[in-house]
Amino acid sequence: MKKNICISFIFIFSILLSACSLEKDVTDLYKEETPLEAEIIIPASFSAHTQETIKAVLTQGGKMVENADFVHFEIWKQDGSLKYSMEQAEEKGNGTYTLSKNFDSDGLYYIKVHASNDDSIIMPQKQFIVGKLSESELEFLQKGIQKKAESHENHH
Repeated sequence: MKKNICISFIFIFSILLSACSLEKDVTDLYKEETPLEAEIIIPASFSAHTQETIKAVLTQGGKMVENADFVHFEIWKQDGSLKYSMEQAEEKGNGTYTLSKNFDSDGLYYIKVHASNDDSIIMPQKQFIVGKLSESELEFLQKGIQKKAESHENHH
């Protein structure tokens, strides 16, 4: 008797589950996102107290992005001693957005581009050097290189 009830229950449960299956074309109902991409272009070398121009080239779906929703640049020094306020980039056309900046001191800096277009938001980051590095900044970079080398050895 218990066996028949159990089999009946499994049969009814499987019928209910099959009624909940997805339609074959369900993926067509969802919007396929085309991700936004950015290439950060910085000068080969920076000098303190010299005006430099940083560029971000935005593409989406293989096309240059004109009139992006927003493009902002955020710049800070690695040791935390200096952080510039986020600034809106200037659109130069053909997907290129720029910011001209005069850096106050030598050191290791980071730039993060905050960009959005068609509901796609990205925040790529890149490090760069202005002038000469201090000993602590050199140590920081060397530790980062060692950590990357160690982490690659463990992958199979």
